[in-house]
Amino acid sequence: MPDRLAQRISALDWDTLQQTLDEQGYAVVPGILTQEQCREIIETYTVESHFRSTIKMARYRFGVGEYKYYQAPLPDLLQTLRHGFYPELAKTANRWHQQLGHGIVYPDTLPEFLDCCHQQGQVRSTPLILKYEAGGYNCLHQDLYGEVFFPFQVVLALNQKELDYKGGEFLLVEQRPRAQSRGHAISLEQGAGLIFPTSHRPVPGARGYYKTTLRHGVSTVASGTRYSLGIIFHDAK
Repeated sequence: MPDRLAQRISALDWDTLQQTLDEQGYAVVPGILTQEQCREIIETYTVESHFRSTIKMARYRFGVGEYKYYQAPLPDLLQTLRHGFYPELAKTANRWHQQLGHGIVYPDTLPEFLDCCHQQGQVRSTPLILKYEAGGYNCLHQDLYGEVFFPFQVVLALNQKELDYKGGEFLLVEQRPRAQSRGHAISLEQGAGLIFPTSHRPVPGARGYYKTTLRHGVSTVASGTRYSLGIIFHDAK
């Protein structure tokens, strides 16, 4: 099954996805996980041996809900997602950094990039599963975790909006220089993914490209239980 998932990731229309990322800063990937794979990932939630840490969001005023960081080695499906998405996103990451005049170059493969994280003491795995009950939400934030971070991350919907829960839209807010913020409320079908910036993105202007900062979160869940999977490519301190 992970092999078929790797093939689906490879077969995505990456030219269109990269163009969409350039134009609007985020891109939806429809139907990347099957219903069976979504159920398989949700079922890991109660198996504590899979996780290195559980975060009660209200305790830290992050919101209301819970998330768990997977322990390395990751389950096969998560490993396939992380390795499969990285190479194409690294191409866009390097193009964005060139547009902004940054000297950072991201390696072609995830193991090479993780070596860079580990050299900076960032050795803890970061992929996570998130659970929200009715009334749950996630405040706007960024997932940086250290000096080294990858410019993109991917969130995947594990159950179905309007059937399993209501509300709980993914929020992406862009702070434009000397202008008011722009917000997006995005709903994903079960198994679909969203690629979005971890910290910032380049936007073309009259004098070249300028940097805009982004934060993400989740609106309040009105009813039911919402599960999602976060694929973060850099490790944490």
